[in-house]
Amino acid sequence: MGQILSTRVDLFPPEWIAEFEKLQDHVPPVPFDELRPQLEEDLGAPPEEIFSYLDTQALAAASIAQAHRARLEDGSEVILKIRRPGIPPTVEADLRLLNRFAEIAETEITELRRYHPKDVVRQFARSLRRELDLAGECRNAERIAANFADDPDIVVPKVYWQWTGERLNVQEYIDGIPGRDLTAVDKAGFNRSRLASTGANAVLKMILVDRFFHADPHPGNVYYLPEGRIAFIDFGMVGRLSVERRNQVIDLLHGMVDQETGDVVDVLVDWMGDAQVDEAALATDIDAFIDQYHGLSLQQLNLSAMLMDLTVILRDHQLNLPPDLALLFKVFITLEGLGGQLDPDFGMAAEAGPFLRRALRARYMPDALAKRGWRSLTETVDILTGLPRDLRKLLSAARRGAIQVHIDITQLKRFGDQLDNAASRLTVGTVTAALIIGSSIVMTIKGGPTLFGLPLFGVLGFSAAVIGGIWLLISIWRSGKHKE
Repeated sequence: MGQILSTRVDLFPPEWIAEFEKLQDHVPPVPFDELRPQLEEDLGAPPEEIFSYLDTQALAAASIAQAHRARLEDGSEVILKIRRPGIPPTVEADLRLLNRFAEIAETEITELRRYHPKDVVRQFARSLRRELDLAGECRNAERIAANFADDPDIVVPKVYWQWTGERLNVQEYIDGIPGRDLTAVDKAGFNRSRLASTGANAVLKMILVDRFFHADPHPGNVYYLPEGRIAFIDFGMVGRLSVERRNQVIDLLHGMVDQETGDVVDVLVDWMGDAQVDEAALATDIDAFIDQYHGLSLQQLNLSAMLMDLTVILRDHQLNLPPDLALLFKVFITLEGLGGQLDPDFGMAAEAGPFLRRALRARYMPDALAKRGWRSLTETVDILTGLPRDLRKLLSAARRGAIQVHIDITQLKRFGDQLDNAASRLTVGTVTAALIIGSSIVMTIKGGPTLFGLPLFGVLGFSAAVIGGIWLLISIWRSGKHKE
């Protein structure tokens, strides 16, 4: 949960994000003897028959799985990622509790509604269930490896599918320097500036070109190799972008870098969907936000700081990013932090600039225009060819009296409420008048029960009329005050 919440930069301030990030990988491992029965079942044989060496001490442990180092008979070094035994029922039980807590929080605590706790839990559940399938992580890895097949600077571990399944995956061991160990980077004589540029360009390509990206490129998931190469591991959390969403991201980043306020506001309004947005106030804040970067070169722009400032503006306007975009923002912020650790002069905006320009040019290349034109033409033809069928259905529904028209107009609803209140007052007034007349007639008739020497039913009728009259006066007075 900490890992998911650490991606919601649109909901929480930086100090909260920093605390959530501490909840990612400090988990005690399961003793190997408890893993052995499940491991033998998944391998189809005792581990000793497949591996010439298997370290029973976990190399790393997380909440879902833990990693052990091993060696194949041919001498290849591998990593076994083993899912914790019995974890799925625990996950489902926790998700039910979290969902219930989110429902209570959203229903009972007004202050928490703007954080959309049910949406956060839904995002968490979707991500967690995907991560339970360790084979899914390998499919993600191979997809990204295929996207970088022609790039010798990016390394993705090889997958050994013969031993990989839902509860176990076996991948190539990466013999490199962990991203956190900058001292070792310096001792090895690696070019820090080149490593920062290579990593940034790789992630930008994933996002802006491939639209399928590693969603958690923190230092623990990055290894530095000789000759300026970089290896990415752990593809359990990935992000996906549609073509439309990718184009919106390009427009947003281009608007921020080139200081185009209108482009930024247009994209944000599109992302907010049905949320109520004061576009004029939002545009004013965005304009002031962009103006503070006026005159700075791309190298001087701090993209992560810009994105954080942008999320502060969204929070001030009670707006939240869609979960996939919050994840994307977190990737940019993490990447700039990682690049800054390697090279103090690193600038994410400078690295992103060429990608943005190429992406914008590609959008208006003849083949791209032809493709969009062809798509629009086919959609138009589909609409026209389907028009007779739709008209026939409409006329048939009209003959059956099955057409319903829904008009959602606030002023019309208010007018209806006013008519309803007027009708209620008219009814009470009529009944009150009838009670007065009826009670007056009852008062003239002698006989029957009495109260204080007066006919009982007459007294009750006058009492009801007084109550009705008082209610009517109060209702009219309140209506007058409301208009004021």
